[in-house]
Amino acid sequence: MIFVWNNDEVAVFYLLSKFNFFKHQQSDTFFMTLNSGDFVKILIRFQSDVLDEWIDETMWAEIVDEAKGFYKIENIPFYAPIASGDIVFAEYDETGELLIYKETVEYSGNSLIQVVILDKSVLTNDIREIFHSLDCRSEKLKEGYFALEILADNDYRPINQKLTELQNKGIIDYAEAVLSDKHQA
Repeated sequence: MIFVWNNDEVAVFYLLSKFNFFKHQQSDTFFMTLNSGDFVKILIRFQSDVLDEWIDETMWAEIVDEAKGFYKIENIPFYAPIASGDIVFAEYDETGELLIYKETVEYSGNSLIQVVILDKSVLTNDIREIFHSLDCRSEKLKEGYFALEILADNDYRPINQKLTELQNKGIIDYAEAVLSDKHQA
């Protein structure tokens, strides 16, 4: 698969990625070749039960097997019902000129918790730091909301205890958006 961008777009993509670029000999057009291990954006479109509408979220993914359409999700989703490390199947949409998520083919075992800060006197990063000390990664969307990732190897019990404690104190509310089988036990 070959994508074409103009010079301005290439500068941005080149700085943010591991892509291999080469310049067309007769023009200012750049071509990008994709290899296993490179990163691409995938659009994930899903029906939100909470918002009762269709939601679009783009995710960075590493190419696992482009011929089969397999990609590994690399970042923590804010809303999408998948977890980082999941291997997904995506197809290229000619009309939209992007990869579209179709299904998850292999689960990573990671879990995703969506956290809302209810107590406006508490900073989001302070709560994130509590969970960082419990070996959890997180991504902040904005003040008052972040997504928390629990890696497959982590024990969810102390994390869940802290979530429940903060919820009972009225500091946060949370949803277990993706809870792996291991973390449900």
